[in-house]
Amino acid sequence: MSTTGTDFHSAPADGGEGELKRVLGPKLLLLFIVGDVLGAGIYAVTGEMAGLVGGILWLPFLLAFTVATMTAFSYLELVTHYPQAAGAALYTHKAFGIHFITFLVAFAVVCSGITSASTSANVLAQNFFGGLEVNGWVESVDQGAVTAVALGFMVLLALINLRGVGESIKFNVVLTLVEVTALCIVIGVGFFAMAEGGSDLSQIFVFQDNNEKGLFLAVTAATSIAFFAMVGFEDSVNMVEETKDPVRIFPRTMLTGLGIAVIFYMLVAVSAVAVLSPTELARIGEAEGRALLEVVAKGSPDFPVDRVFPFLAVFAVANTALINMLMASRLVYGMAKQNVLPRTLGKVLPHRRTPWVAIIFTTLLALFLIWYVTSDPESNIVTNLSSTTALLLLCVFAVVNVACIVLRRRRGPDAEPGRAFHSPKALPYLAAVLALFLVGPWVDRDPMVYQIAGGLMVLGILLWVVTYFINKAAHRQRGAPVGDVRIGEDDDLPPRPPGR
Repeated sequence: MSTTGTDFHSAPADGGEGELKRVLGPKLLLLFIVGDVLGAGIYAVTGEMAGLVGGILWLPFLLAFTVATMTAFSYLELVTHYPQAAGAALYTHKAFGIHFITFLVAFAVVCSGITSASTSANVLAQNFFGGLEVNGWVESVDQGAVTAVALGFMVLLALINLRGVGESIKFNVVLTLVEVTALCIVIGVGFFAMAEGGSDLSQIFVFQDNNEKGLFLAVTAATSIAFFAMVGFEDSVNMVEETKDPVRIFPRTMLTGLGIAVIFYMLVAVSAVAVLSPTELARIGEAEGRALLEVVAKGSPDFPVDRVFPFLAVFAVANTALINMLMASRLVYGMAKQNVLPRTLGKVLPHRRTPWVAIIFTTLLALFLIWYVTSDPESNIVTNLSSTTALLLLCVFAVVNVACIVLRRRRGPDAEPGRAFHSPKALPYLAAVLALFLVGPWVDRDPMVYQIAGGLMVLGILLWVVTYFINKAAHRQRGAPVGDVRIGEDDDLPPRPPGR
């Protein structure tokens, strides 16, 4: 099994027949990043975090933002030195030149998209039934019905994906505005409660040790959960070949987008603390993906806002899930075309030109994950799936930070900096250490999270091994030397995936 090979390629950065059309200026890129980061995360994790830390709910968001921003600096250095689509997989291969490691990073990104979409499906189902209950259209709903809607939604996404969905920046702008509107409702409800004098603002500095973990462990655990809400910025590097003058506008735009997202998150956190009592904050984790609906329902009893809010949440979360599954299926398709996964996964519908086997494969994985997590009645479905996404991406971020260090050393201290962005010297080291720290078991993740992440990666490795032996047999039939078998040796990286 060869471990080295030629560099993976991407589309030419400065012209050429295969160049993508550069349509993104700073404003559209900013909206893309903000919409990508906001997504389903805030709906999924707020309740569980409040149950861990109480009134200082804003602090884990701030800490997760700090860690994410450190890694964003490494992404910015890499994307401005290597302005090509493919993101983490490209940087990993340029740094290490080991196809198997590149595959692990790419497959981890695929799995993070699947687990993120599964999280979104459950959040969508919970908010959908929450809206029906608030409007008095149903009296109560059991977990079986919520799971059935989540599974049905994933099947619907597969059908849409099979039909063919082109990425549209203008559509992303509309959905971003919907997401922002929903969060503004939560913030408005919180500030209305403050204005009415019905809240104790001193509570935002009060730590509630509801699970008897102690301040450090509770905040660490909540930060690892909050990280799910901060991911998405890394997807923007896949848009680099469609961005006007990316070396100039990417750094400021990405950091501005992260800053806007964390401000929204902290305001939502303060609003939740302003509306809910300490006892309600301790119990809000039981609401899972409906936590913000609980805030709106209590904070606006005389207004019909809570009747509309859950359906706005459904709309925003549905878009997140669709983009996740688009990304996952296209990356699986791309790896199959590279011969790093079975070639069958690269089959395309004749008329629609969509990767139907990859879509079915990723959808089946998502359906299995939803079923597996809901099979344990004691598990927190949304938290476990979102934590798996965060775990996988934290591992990817650790690798990206190390890749930044390796490539920086390879360029040498006397390299011409040019216009490329340079992260502060020690920041990639610190970001890698913090990412690995948040991966560890001391953050008190449910063991199921490690089982899901480990199982997905083992599946990927098994598929890779099967593909290796298939390719080895094919080389033998052609009379090529066995030692020349290099999976994906001369092929391009997977096509640029849509953003998460």
